[in-house]
Amino acid sequence: QVQLVESGGGLVQAGGSLRLSCAASGSIVSISSMGWYRQAPGKQRELVASITSGGSPNYADSVKGRFTISRDNAKNTVYLQMNSLKPEDTAVYYCAANIRIYRLQDYWGQGTQVTVSS
Repeated sequence: QVQLVESGGGLVQAGGSLRLSCAASGSIVSISSMGWYRQAPGKQRELVASITSGGSPNYADSVKGRFTISRDNAKNTVYLQMNSLKPEDTAVYYCAANIRIYRLQDYWGQGTQVTVSS
């Protein structure tokens, strides 16, 4: 069994910052890529940022220059530092990870709400 537990969401004013964390636990052999997705009301879930096991990041164009993804492999944790937040960043943010127990498989967190007020 694997669990991804997210924390750090909340309400913030436009221009503010939040830091999301996601810790993976369970019978983990290894973790490949980790990432953050978001889903706003009435919209499809979209990739925000991802990071490889070696630390190479990838960002959606809408967050480049404002968000930073990082990971701590020793803690099986991925972070998302969100700066200069905009109302359009309001969404439920989901952590995802490609984890090997017996084979590589995608796992998802339960989601954390981020609300940016104007």
